[in-house]
Amino acid sequence: IKFFKKENKNPKTKPEEGWGSFFNTLIVAVVCATIMRSFFYEPFHIPSSSMKSNLLIGDYIFVSKFSYGYSKYSFPFSLNLFEGRIFESKPKRGDAVVFRLPSDPNINYIKRLIGLPGDKIQVIDGQVFINEIALAKEYIDDFIDEDGSKIKRFSEVLPEGKKIIVLDQYPDAPQDNTGIYVVPEGHYFMTGDNRDNSQDSRFLNAVG
Repeated sequence: IKFFKKENKNPKTKPEEGWGSFFNTLIVAVVCATIMRSFFYEPFHIPSSSMKSNLLIGDYIFVSKFSYGYSKYSFPFSLNLFEGRIFESKPKRGDAVVFRLPSDPNINYIKRLIGLPGDKIQVIDGQVFINEIALAKEYIDDFIDEDGSKIKRFSEVLPEGKKIIVLDQYPDAPQDNTGIYVVPEGHYFMTGDNRDNSQDSRFLNAVG
């Protein structure tokens, strides 16, 4: 009687080969994720209510990294590889923009851009004026907050015709009446869509 040993066409991978393959895959994944986050899209978590009702607490969003070009903050660890911004394009009024807080560049903010360089911005009784012209504002409905409370929701029409949705929770909030802000060259004026619960460009010492 002869016994024939069947050849194993799929021999088991040696343990060291398996670990090597795993680490190679991990390195490729990390490199791809770094390139994606640096040059294309980066995920962000919404931690506050300042952009309600458009962005809610706990929302996860992907933000385009190439829309306005690249600065040192586009790269991991904010590597200072060059001055200023490359492949730059200007943001437009009405854009929702993620930016570094000027008073603390380690913090990311997301706000609505409403003021361009040279603009004069003022809020009077909750009404936004851009270059002394009031934005058209129309009541839409009531936004129902997490606690069941109702917040008045309005549409505003920006000078270029873009319509944005904002909330007005308190009729006499301190930031409902401001002085005139003149936006310097190279700067932009940001507000939250939840106007009465947003630390934004109306607070010069904090955001500016």
